[in-house]
Amino acid sequence: MTGIIVKALSGFYYVKTDETVFECKARGSFRKSGVSPLVADRVEFEQISETSGIIDKILPRKNAVYRPPVANIDKLFIVSSYTNPSPNTLLIDKMTVVARYNNIEPIIVFNKCDMGDFTPFVNIYKNAGFKVYTLSASEGIGIEALKAELKGSVNAFTGNSGVGKSSILNNLPINAVIETGEVSNKLGRGRHTTRHTELYELEFGGFVADTPGFSSFELDTADYTLKENLQNCFFDFSDYLQDCKFTSCTHTKEKGCAVLEALENGKIEKSRHESYLALFRELKDLKPWQNKK
Repeated sequence: MTGIIVKALSGFYYVKTDETVFECKARGSFRKSGVSPLVADRVEFEQISETSGIIDKILPRKNAVYRPPVANIDKLFIVSSYTNPSPNTLLIDKMTVVARYNNIEPIIVFNKCDMGDFTPFVNIYKNAGFKVYTLSASEGIGIEALKAELKGSVNAFTGNSGVGKSSILNNLPINAVIETGEVSNKLGRGRHTTRHTELYELEFGGFVADTPGFSSFELDTADYTLKENLQNCFFDFSDYLQDCKFTSCTHTKEKGCAVLEALENGKIEKSRHESYLALFRELKDLKPWQNKK
């Protein structure tokens, strides 16, 4: 039998088929190989009772990340709110890099538009080539457009605690209701209301994963391959990379850099290049033997 893992908890994997959900264990061979099943993995399993089974094989993955442990994500929705906390372009850009590096489409979502005007941030990311959605989960504004984007895909949401990820999910027709936490005024962030990664089926087609906390999709600053591919993770640079005077151009200060020229001419957003510089500084001292891929 085949199915998709919708939850992993305490060594059990809950595999959904067209008919039902089976509680499964993974064969011991997975431990020996060092490969473990992840939420959203497509798997083959042996049914051993009406409600249980044993996972035999993980089908080929599109991608996999391990904080949180989840695979085969098509789209990553990066959520920010108007205040408490307000948008931070560096944090948003870090998430877009993580998504691009893992072959996931990053999509920007600004929640709580009833509290203020997101136009400056919307312009930054639309000009950089991203899909951008502005909504208010509490007022139900913009939810229908978001549903159309989610349909038919395996989706994940990430963003600072308190931005309203769970509130957004509660506006979607899914087969469970996610607990919503109150924002702590003292800390300026929400309580961590999601304690494990779980995949929820959308009634109109597709799946969505709720992921615990902002550290869910972290930039790995100890990965040499990421350093080598950083410029390619900024797809708004792509039209200019081939025009740089030197093939070894870092796009930081070199004369004849087409990226810097595009920045000066307003074709690349200033905040986007500032984020690139910040990430470049974090990664620049890595050596080839620190390659994790």
